[in-house]
Amino acid sequence: MIQRKLFHLPTVTMLVGILTGFTSPAFAEEKAKQFVETNCSGCHALNEPQSFTTARIRERKAPDLHYAGNKFQKDWLIQWLQSPTRLRPGGTFFGQNVVAAEDRDIVPKDKLPEHPVYSKSEAQVAASYLMSLTPHDDLVSDVDYVPKPSSGAMGHMNFTKFKGCVGCHELEKGYGGISGPEVYTAGARLKPEFLYSFIRNPQAWEPKTFMSNLHLEDSEVQKLADFITTLSKE
Repeated sequence: MIQRKLFHLPTVTMLVGILTGFTSPAFAEEKAKQFVETNCSGCHALNEPQSFTTARIRERKAPDLHYAGNKFQKDWLIQWLQSPTRLRPGGTFFGQNVVAAEDRDIVPKDKLPEHPVYSKSEAQVAASYLMSLTPHDDLVSDVDYVPKPSSGAMGHMNFTKFKGCVGCHELEKGYGGISGPEVYTAGARLKPEFLYSFIRNPQAWEPKTFMSNLHLEDSEVQKLADFITTLSKE
C-alpha cells in the first residue's frame, strides 16, 4: 500500500523558529520532525502502516498517530502532553493487560507504562507537527456534521442500552468497559468531523480496528456524536 504522509508545516516552522531562535524554515521543520520522531516513534506509528492486520493491532505499543492532524483538537493535545492521563483503561490492546479478579476484570498497574510528560514548549512543537499529519482529509471533507445539544437521558439510554457502546467505553470514570478509550473526554479531545466519521465507519480509518461498524443511519450517528460531545461539557 502506498504510504500517505502530508507535511504541511507553516505553523511548525514558525513555532520552532521562535522557540529555538532559528528562522530557517527547513531547519525548523527538520527540528520539529526530529523531536517527534525521537520522542514518539518508539511507540506510535507516524507513517501509515504498510499493512493492516489484527496481529499488528494486538501487538502495537500505543495508538497510531499518522493521522493525528485529522483526529485531535490541537489545544487539547498541547494540554494533554503536559499532563497526560490514561485514555484507554485497558491499554492499547486490553487483551494483553486484563486479568480476571474476584469482582471484575482488572488491569494491574505495572502492566501499563506511564506516558512521558513534556514542557509547554515541547508540547507545542510536538502538537504542531502532529497536527500537520492529515492523510485522511478526504474522510473529513465527506462529513457535514455540526454538534447539537443532546438529551442526557435519551443519549444515555441510546449509548448504553440500544447501541451497547458502554460495553467497551467508559461513560464516566469507573463506569463502562475498559477495552476502548473513554468517551467522557472525547468531545474535547477529538475533532467533531473525525468523531462523526469514525462512528459511521471505523474501518475507513483503521481497517482492522476492533471498533464495530454498526452501519447506522446518519441520524443515528448524529445522536451518538451529539451525546458524546455533550458529555465533555458537563
